[in-house]
Amino acid sequence: MTDTMSFSDKLPHYARLMRIDKPIGTLLLLWPTLWALWFAADGWPPLHILAIFVVGTFLMRSAGCVINDYADRDFDGHVERTRSRPLATGMVGTREALLLAGGLSLLAFLLILPLNSLVIWLSLPALFLAVSYPFTKRFFAIPQAYLGIAFGFGIPMGFAAILGELPAIAWLMLLANIFWAVAYDTEYAMVDRPDDLKIGIKTSAITFGRFDVAAVMLCYAATLGLLAAIGVADGRGPAWFAGLLVAAAMAGYHYTLIRDRDRAGCFKAFRHNNWLGAAVFAGLFIDDLLRRA
Repeated sequence: MTDTMSFSDKLPHYARLMRIDKPIGTLLLLWPTLWALWFAADGWPPLHILAIFVVGTFLMRSAGCVINDYADRDFDGHVERTRSRPLATGMVGTREALLLAGGLSLLAFLLILPLNSLVIWLSLPALFLAVSYPFTKRFFAIPQAYLGIAFGFGIPMGFAAILGELPAIAWLMLLANIFWAVAYDTEYAMVDRPDDLKIGIKTSAITFGRFDVAAVMLCYAATLGLLAAIGVADGRGPAWFAGLLVAAAMAGYHYTLIRDRDRAGCFKAFRHNNWLGAAVFAGLFIDDLLRRA
């Protein structure tokens, strides 16, 4: 089917493969990266570094989506939510997908070349995490934790770009992001649980079983608790903690969406995590403004 289509005909399918029409994943990757940049720079980071990380986040998330669909190409056709994806329907070939993922990753690597050597070295495990995550669903009981490392690796890279080193706060923030990813991606996995059980995919929603809702809420609590501890250690002001309180209220709202395990409610909760990440960043941004007032 793909051989009879022109390049221009395939562009919309490439865009769907990269999830350009679904920016939520890019935002979930971007918010913790911005937290790291603002903490490391103690305010606005240099604009060229900010631009590199924003564009790089988009490129690596897009590459990750392509690799994810490549890894899941034999499964997606059996899952209600994913059966129309370009690789599952044959609108894009596997070779094209690998070339697209490679091209996006190369562009992301070229972006960071002006930065220091520590950032460049950290890009290697970042690439490995992005490429390997989709395959962890075959054997990890909670692949969402691995996703949290992959989605949060912009945190140590951001600290490295600004400071040239990795302070303890960078690793605490990465740990907070791991708990956050387990929370929101478990909500996402709760949507697909019936299909994943049939095809044998491992997810946290399946592993947690009837304790899934409790696990999600405990992960939110761990995330916000760690971020509060980071704020105390860094001497943050009331605005930072107010942002965390708003995020906590949003997590409480998510409980009302997922407690009945309704597919639509769980998916809505997952998507709403964009606003939770934004609330944390808003608290940080306002705190920096007030410190300079």
